[in-house]
Amino acid sequence: MSQTTDKTKKQKKVLIVEDEGDMCLLLNILLTGRDMELDHVKNISAAEEYLKGEQPSVVILDNKLPDGFGIDYISEIKKNYPSIRIIMISGFDNAARDVALENGADVYLEKPFTREQLYQSILGLMN
Repeated sequence: MSQTTDKTKKQKKVLIVEDEGDMCLLLNILLTGRDMELDHVKNISAAEEYLKGEQPSVVILDNKLPDGFGIDYISEIKKNYPSIRIIMISGFDNAARDVALENGADVYLEKPFTREQLYQSILGLMN
């Protein structure tokens, strides 16, 4: 079956903002074949450019990025694109989760997380 978007079968678009190649590859492996269109950028400035032209349903946002912290970028996404849902992924502790959720993240997943946790989080936000 083709990976292209079939207009009769609407795929949900997911933007992954992650600078580590291994983690990005893992996220792609976990989500491939799940009826979603995946895009990837490596930093906040690339995410800003992407969002000017595309409207994903969900942004999977890492915290530690080369040009800043995802946790600080959450409120910017929510202010400019209120319909976008955000899943913050991080290896940090509960304090980071609290700040991420206060800043507007819809879901916080602490690394390591399972395929099912990730998929169910995305599915819950898209419905």
